[in-house]
Amino acid sequence: MKQYLSGKWKHSVSFTAIVCLLLIGWLPSQEQEAISSGKKSLEELSWMQVATRMPDDWYGSPEAQRIAETVLFCQQDIGGWQKNKPYHHGLSDAEKETFAAGRSGIGATIDNGATTTEMIFLAKVYSQHKDERYWNAFSKGFNYLLDAQYKNGGWPQFYPARGTGGVSYSSHITYNDNAMVNVLQLLKDVADAAPLYVQLPISNEMRQKAKKSFDKGVECILKTQIRVDGVPTVWCAQHDEVTLLPANARAYELASFSGGESVGIIKLLMEIEQPSAEIVASVKDAMAWLDAHKITGLSVVREADASGKRNTVVQKDDNAPALLARFYDLQTGTPFFCDRDGIKKKSLAEIGSERRNGYSWYYAGLAPLQTEYSKWLKKWHINQ
Repeated sequence: MKQYLSGKWKHSVSFTAIVCLLLIGWLPSQEQEAISSGKKSLEELSWMQVATRMPDDWYGSPEAQRIAETVLFCQQDIGGWQKNKPYHHGLSDAEKETFAAGRSGIGATIDNGATTTEMIFLAKVYSQHKDERYWNAFSKGFNYLLDAQYKNGGWPQFYPARGTGGVSYSSHITYNDNAMVNVLQLLKDVADAAPLYVQLPISNEMRQKAKKSFDKGVECILKTQIRVDGVPTVWCAQHDEVTLLPANARAYELASFSGGESVGIIKLLMEIEQPSAEIVASVKDAMAWLDAHKITGLSVVREADASGKRNTVVQKDDNAPALLARFYDLQTGTPFFCDRDGIKKKSLAEIGSERRNGYSWYYAGLAPLQTEYSKWLKKWHINQ
């Protein structure tokens, strides 16, 4: 299939959510302050926030231990965890029965931060308590990640893959929502003896396995980078696990050039010490593509419609920071939007309220990435 890459094409958009994104950098300290001042209960925080962004000494608290018991209880027999489970809320008797009955069934996932988030949480709690059960669960999760990796270096969204129930795409190599990047970041930190993992009884053999798995993952990233007329561009949110080509996922997640997911991949590649010539070329080509396809001149704002419901609209805004679209068409290089019918639309206004307001169609992190990129070029004395 012939694909289109425009070196000059620019569409445009901005997002009030840019402000929200800028605030994300403050989240850890804000959460810590809110908890310590009693202004915000644990139940009001997301599981990701509780698992990874609390003050270090909080992970030594009885509350953290109580949550750790729930995380241990909910670990699947295969070693990973399910997704979107607020473990800090506790479990009802009925929920306990459901988890216990399903431990050996559906498998586990790396989608939406699952498994890696639980492993990070257990590592943090172990660093405070040295409870061997936390370490054993972490090790089991680590082995799950190694087992789930394809020989080509990629990871499926679910392992074992789920071929029925509307999730046949779960076998695809999954960059969507940084699933594979999260795994690779954890493996890199284990291999590099990052501060959190120094406190765990990780053997040299385990670090070597992490390094080998990480290197295979990077090879997969390089192999799946989409090429147009021989020129590497960016990545799709998911790639076929056999052909490595861009692949569809849900009905509104069609094969495409992906904005946000490509940013996460680029950031990971720039963390690699002494990058090879192949990695350098991959990053430079991807950054060139993102810059050529950045979105400027419009603002996407959230407002209330006539019935008081949230509504997302696009308006002109010459002062808006550059954004990236979630999906770019593989043939034209232009942004597209989709409802659950899988039909591409040229503008956000053309899709229904449910998907228009219930999905992230734009990414606001291009400027910070470009700053990191400039520093990366200087660090390794790379000519732009």
